[in-house]
Amino acid sequence: MKSYIFLLLAIASEIFATASLKKADGFTVLTPSVLSILGYAASAFFLSTALKIIPIGIAYSIWAGLGIVFTAVLGWLSFNQKLDFAGVLGILLILCGVLCVSLFSKSITL
Repeated sequence: MKSYIFLLLAIASEIFATASLKKADGFTVLTPSVLSILGYAASAFFLSTALKIIPIGIAYSIWAGLGIVFTAVLGWLSFNQKLDFAGVLGILLILCGVLCVSLFSKSITL
């Protein structure tokens, strides 16, 4: 169970880093640039810690899938980026995939 906390921290760090990257404006703004680098480093650390228990395919699919979903929602809410029907449908399919892997995979050990 502790490994899933590390996985959630990895996802949160990656989302934070990506939001900072948007504000870094091509690494021309110092503070968000540094925050982005630190966020990605933290995400890699937490993901590697989660991989001690969670199989890599499962952990990575959850990390990437939820990162995509929450980053898209963050872009919509914080940066006024539009999501059309195809985008929303794709995000829902990614979320369904993450749920299937998380809830039904027999390769996950707690």
